[in-house]
Amino acid sequence: MTSLVETPALLTLDDVRAAAMRISGAVVRTDIDHSQTLSDITGAQVWLKFENLQFTAAYKERGALNAMLLMDPEKRARGVIAASAGNHAQGLSYHGTKLGVPVTIVMPRPTPSVKVMQTEAVGGKVVLHGETFDEAYAHARLLEAELGLTFVHPFDDPHVAAGQGTVALEMLEDVPELDTLVIPIGGGGLASGMSVAARAIKPDIRIIGVEAELFPSMYNRLKGANLPCAGDTLAEGIAVKEPGAFTSKVLADQLDDLVLVSEGQMESALALLVQIEKTVVEGAGAAGLAAVMAYPELFKGRKVGIVLTGGNIDTRLLANVLLRDLARSGRLARLRLTLQDRPGALFKVMREFDKHSVNIIEIYHQRIFTTLPAKGLITDIECEARDADQLDALVASLREAGYSVTQVELG
Repeated sequence: MTSLVETPALLTLDDVRAAAMRISGAVVRTDIDHSQTLSDITGAQVWLKFENLQFTAAYKERGALNAMLLMDPEKRARGVIAASAGNHAQGLSYHGTKLGVPVTIVMPRPTPSVKVMQTEAVGGKVVLHGETFDEAYAHARLLEAELGLTFVHPFDDPHVAAGQGTVALEMLEDVPELDTLVIPIGGGGLASGMSVAARAIKPDIRIIGVEAELFPSMYNRLKGANLPCAGDTLAEGIAVKEPGAFTSKVLADQLDDLVLVSEGQMESALALLVQIEKTVVEGAGAAGLAAVMAYPELFKGRKVGIVLTGGNIDTRLLANVLLRDLARSGRLARLRLTLQDRPGALFKVMREFDKHSVNIIEIYHQRIFTTLPAKGLITDIECEARDADQLDALVASLREAGYSVTQVELG
């Protein structure tokens, strides 16, 4: 995807370096660590950049702070405004409050209350308006004009992109041997800043962008595709229907490739990061690792830097992802058996579970809403096994004993 066209002069390595000096000491210089286990799994040499360890748990602080520091002091004193239901809202609010800048964030009304509270907790004033992000964005631009505020775009702004590009500076300073960067893409601010900086420092570096399959907006723009952009994605941080105009121009010149990852691939990557690295990321934060695992031919044998972009995930959603991963690996299962409704029927089944040392978590009986005869019933048994082989042995034993057994699959 790389071309000989020059990067738009609106964003240069000097801009990114100046941003790094400007925000130094106000944002965390996060660690980048080599993961031997993930390297063994993927066949690449994997380094992880822990942007989920910023104060607001996302890289967005960098660009928001850089943009505010570059504003005319009078404009900054009047205040800034943005439309966001996520990390940009918290980053802008946190650093705006530290600078004494009034920050207004317009969020759609359905925004989870935890995101509203997190934004208010770091100093932002939240205005709820509209049912969608587009409606919230339009209202923010209206308030910008009415109240004389300055709008800070979450991604389509060279000053914001320059701040985000400081991630690449740190990665290449700490691990100069990196030859590939994997960067999640929503609107394209992070990828624009990082790619401009990285390629100027190391022209032959490979830069791979990653989007969620459900929201391939930049993929459509750069590859001339027409894939649908909609759905309930785990990676809401990169669920952007319309990529930036500025960022699209930059990435058309800078990316070597842009790949898509599925919901299941991001769930598996997120679970691996918890289990192996003992670090929590949001869906978008797992997209880079998901790409390395989904497209091994692109990364095998290479020195790969992956940005864990953020860690703001609802705890209930995190629990669901981890449990679903256990189910995919054969550790958890729901077995559906057809039994006769008579004394001792369930006890006999339990003996098979005991024989194979498989732990029963829940049992559900269904007698009424079934097509079985009146003396029949369906029993769903949720259970926990050591691994898939142990579970398979139990199912085989149940069938040998004459039971009809099916495993309820994940959707």
